[in-house]
Amino acid sequence: MDILIAALQSGAASLASYLAAHVLLCLVPAFFIAGGLSALVPQQSIIRFLGPDAPKYVSYSAAAGAGSLLAVCSCTVQPLFAGIYSRGAGLGPAITFLFFAPAGNILALSYTGVALGADFAIARIVLALCFGIGIGMLMALIFHREESARTAANGAFVAGGGIPRRNLLFLAVLVALLIAGTLKIEWLTAPLFSTVLPWDGASTAQGLLDRLVPVNQIKGEEGLSLQGLTLIGLLLAIGAAAWRGLGQVDAGFSRLTWLALGLTAFTLVFAALGVQAGSSGLAITVSGRTLAVAILCAAILPLARRFDAWDMQQWLWETWRFIRMIFPLLVVGVFLVGVVRSFIQPEWIQFIAGSNTLLANLAGVVFGIFMYFPTLVEVPIARMFLSLGMHPGPLIAYLMADPELSLQSILITSAIIGKLKAWTYVGLVAVFSTIAGLAYGAWVDGMPLGTLALIIGGFLLTLAAAVQLIGRAQASPAH
Repeated sequence: MDILIAALQSGAASLASYLAAHVLLCLVPAFFIAGGLSALVPQQSIIRFLGPDAPKYVSYSAAAGAGSLLAVCSCTVQPLFAGIYSRGAGLGPAITFLFFAPAGNILALSYTGVALGADFAIARIVLALCFGIGIGMLMALIFHREESARTAANGAFVAGGGIPRRNLLFLAVLVALLIAGTLKIEWLTAPLFSTVLPWDGASTAQGLLDRLVPVNQIKGEEGLSLQGLTLIGLLLAIGAAAWRGLGQVDAGFSRLTWLALGLTAFTLVFAALGVQAGSSGLAITVSGRTLAVAILCAAILPLARRFDAWDMQQWLWETWRFIRMIFPLLVVGVFLVGVVRSFIQPEWIQFIAGSNTLLANLAGVVFGIFMYFPTLVEVPIARMFLSLGMHPGPLIAYLMADPELSLQSILITSAIIGKLKAWTYVGLVAVFSTIAGLAYGAWVDGMPLGTLALIIGGFLLTLAAAVQLIGRAQASPAH
């Protein structure tokens, strides 16, 4: 019974710390961007650049390029992935975007280079780009027949489907809001103004939260601050107002609509504040991020007035549709991760992953899935395990798998593209991450580059032959 209670507490703590620390400044803007992609971007424009009939050098380059700009985790990328896929993007380019955005974005790569060294950063970008495009192409080929049927259902491409300039500007501000809330650069993190709100009980209240939701860096448990607790309360208030305010916005705007949007803007700005509990009270810090988020939230309203009311209603309704589809799965997945994480001892991973073996690299992949960390958090965790003796090979396998796969992201991907496609994607990511770890580890251990290239080339040729047979089988008429 004690073990069960501890596991449930771990799940609740994982959910509380995740909602407080990561949902607001990354996932909330991502939902609104997804709604904008679905409601404000003509389907023909998506098909032109990312559709199955677009030239591969255009579609896959566009998918990787878009992914490189967004510092998102495997959960935050889901609504964006759902948005472009639902608007007619081919399965291959959409999967490339889904894979590359968490692992190959500029911020993740630069942080990897600083924390782990240029070798790891170069390996990560090369492997993420090759595997992202490769897995996308494999998925498109394996599910070619189903994708052809989906393309036919979406309708043929119609020329002249450009995106209006006002729509591009509106979406650009939403993307800027996502980037301003997540990017870690000096002019955003630099403090502009600080003050202290007197409160004698601040330290006591924070100490109580630290006991209820303790910090454990090894297991990725980030704890819960007073600011985080307030943000969870605001998130619940937004959900209560949005249930009717956004869920029924297609019938017209209401007071609950404006309340939900106003609470969302206020919550984002509050999340961008620095709030630290101390003996003298709450230290409040206004940073460049706070100012940027506030300005961008304020800029959305005059831009929205350029649209017809119906366009904005559709944008908000599509946003709510994505929230309703994805957010419950996210909550369940994060809770289950916390439960599973309570049974995994870090010492086990250190023991298994100390050398460049197949088992060690598989352990790195499994560790990346079940010990899910939000975007960029996997890098200091990787540095810690490298210092504790984890071999560079399994470490690369972990760095490839952790940003891509988590229990919650697997659940969400299944809801978007179906269970068969989702688990095929999971299998491909696991296989290629393991191969990446074995290859990098072999190179670190001194295997000649030519020998390694021959081994990898042989594997890729075998895989290509197998995929070609699958393609021919799908193309042959049924008997």
